[in-house]
Amino acid sequence: MKTELINTMIKTWRKLDGGALLKAVILNEADARVAVSSSFGAESAVLLGLVAEIDPSTPVLTVDTGKLFDETIEYRNRLVDHFGLLDVRIVSAPLGLIDSTDADGDLHQSNPDLCCQVRKVMPHAQAAADFDILITGRKQFHGEGRQALPTVNIEGQHIKVNPLATWSEADIEDAFQTHQIPRHPLVVEGYRSIGCATCTLKTGTGQNARAGRWAGQTKTECGLHSATFDTFQFKFAENRQ
Repeated sequence: MKTELINTMIKTWRKLDGGALLKAVILNEADARVAVSSSFGAESAVLLGLVAEIDPSTPVLTVDTGKLFDETIEYRNRLVDHFGLLDVRIVSAPLGLIDSTDADGDLHQSNPDLCCQVRKVMPHAQAAADFDILITGRKQFHGEGRQALPTVNIEGQHIKVNPLATWSEADIEDAFQTHQIPRHPLVVEGYRSIGCATCTLKTGTGQNARAGRWAGQTKTECGLHSATFDTFQFKFAENRQ
């Protein structure tokens, strides 16, 4: 896979969004390895539905932190069946690592950043290392540092593709209704962004969608997408098998 080719494609991809961007990326001509990163949260189904229409065998990476809502696990299973997703990879931190860092299960109270690092970021990074491109469901209207999120950016060793970055909350709602997509059962209870049960609250009227995540703390991100949105020339291995 040639660096020049992928850089040319990135320029083209930045002119697209939504399903058109997804199709160009998933069916890319550079033999770049593509995966979707999904939490199976409040809005995840919209992106997963678009991916399934293009290629349901596209790998989907999702982390089971051991602290998820039961409803999220049930919803994940439902969406896999609903969309016919063929390669959902559920990853978790090794039990030995959990035992050595969070034996009592309360690390989220004393050091939430370390808890996210151990239970979510590290296992996700290990799974993501097999891919060149990660597709995410991040959106600008979520705020909290995402207002300037581009549809394509570079973070660490990955190209991150955010096909719904410019979509509004109304666009997401329209997709749910138009395509009759199943909703996360916690959404009707007032949860607009859903992570671990220990660190997620309902969102109040007038708050942004992610206000219930780590409420009362300065923390706003788990760390999966902590790199800056600055773009730069991406270097691929030229002799990948």
